[in-house]
Amino acid sequence: MTHATPNAPEPRGRTAPPGWLVLAVIAASQAMVVLDVTIVNVALPDIGSSLGFANQSDLQWVVNGYALTFGGFLLLGGKVADRFGRRRLFSIGVGLFGLASLVGGFAGTPGLLIGARAVQGVGGALMAPAALSLLALAFAEGEARNKALGIFAAVSGTGGAFGLVLGGVLTDEASWRWVLFINAPIAVFVLALTPRVLQESRDEAAGGFDALGAVTVTAGLGALVFALVRANEAGWTSVQTIGLLVGAVVLLVAFWVRQAQARNPLVPLSVIRRGSVAGADLSMLFVSAASVGTVFVISLVLQTIHGYSPLRTGFAFLPLSFAIAFSAQIASGLLGRVGARTLTVLGLLLTAVGIALFARITPDSGYLGVVLPAFLISGVGTGIAFVSVMSAGVAGAAPEDAGIASGLVNAVQPIGASLGIAALTAVANARFDALTSPTTSRAGLLSAQTSAWAWGFGLIAALLVVGALIAALAIRDPSPPAVPVDDTAGEAVKATA
Repeated sequence: MTHATPNAPEPRGRTAPPGWLVLAVIAASQAMVVLDVTIVNVALPDIGSSLGFANQSDLQWVVNGYALTFGGFLLLGGKVADRFGRRRLFSIGVGLFGLASLVGGFAGTPGLLIGARAVQGVGGALMAPAALSLLALAFAEGEARNKALGIFAAVSGTGGAFGLVLGGVLTDEASWRWVLFINAPIAVFVLALTPRVLQESRDEAAGGFDALGAVTVTAGLGALVFALVRANEAGWTSVQTIGLLVGAVVLLVAFWVRQAQARNPLVPLSVIRRGSVAGADLSMLFVSAASVGTVFVISLVLQTIHGYSPLRTGFAFLPLSFAIAFSAQIASGLLGRVGARTLTVLGLLLTAVGIALFARITPDSGYLGVVLPAFLISGVGTGIAFVSVMSAGVAGAAPEDAGIASGLVNAVQPIGASLGIAALTAVANARFDALTSPTTSRAGLLSAQTSAWAWGFGLIAALLVVGALIAALAIRDPSPPAVPVDDTAGEAVKATA
């Protein structure tokens, strides 16, 4: 954990704020980050029809706009907060997040909504790393801090499920716009109390930070996702698609070169080469792509094909969230005996089986016969994989690099989410176009859509098998980390499935 140096002592005569109030402020900020990973999913059909999104490929940017910027700037946010003050960056992040939420709620065009979601991601990337450091600083090491961290983790772990249900309630009873407006009062509450209850701190030994690296990797990943999204419409061999893919490669190579040459790189390459860091990061990419991509697609399938309301859709996801939470607890107890490599392989393969079951969905499929078993199996696999990958992600890293290694595996989660949604949608759209024509009947269109999603789920399941093979070869069973590890918003994204 990064060393926290208070900026100044508490003013004489000022009493320390009660611990519950400090925890309430920080937990509220975390709730915003977690909710906005999932809350929009059940509102997507309403958003698409209200703002006139051309197709589901464009609609995915409502999720990807947030995930890409959040993941791309998460490591930078932690370093900037260490240098310039955690409370300051925390406040800026909360303010930016709240303002972007208002703009998105009032958006009248797809472009404005997607832009607002991207700004939300930047705000979350500034807010989340600082929040955990501020929490650790506010509570003395020992029982008090452990209890506070437990509550913080509980907010993260349950926020995903709550976000799906809350999104359904707000969309059904009010409007999809309230899935964004809901952040405004939370942001006002946090901003009003932050100067009173949170003490400023910074790391006096913090060096520079690699803003260019953050911009380069985010732009490169954005170009890659955009290429996948547009390839079906423009053509895989079109100038646009090839240009985007070439641009993505150039930007990502430039990022790699930058990390090798920068004085204070965003991602020191020496960290990636140690222990199981690289294998864990690749495994996290696969499991995050699968879990978030599946949530995105099943939200659409349940509403557009099965006729579920947003509220019913939110409740339909609860077994998935419970399965993830339950299996994560079991996996935590098994890590020391079974090892991270075995658990990661098992988790990825179980997730593959569960997602493959989704390929059996038809317009006549019942929830209990297809969706529920797929949710339970993939949820158990996802929970096991998340815990084991997080452990493997810091295995072998030097004590001084443990925070960077942990932050890296956390940053990979939203990036994997973006790539998973883009890849699944690209394959499904290509299959749909191959099966339809302007004269296809309504029944034929419905059948083609079902087949298209089945192909997408098949791709994700196959990629998970590849991920399991990579994990078997690249992950080494870890020993316990030598220092406490910051989980900078990893739990927030973990709850997305």
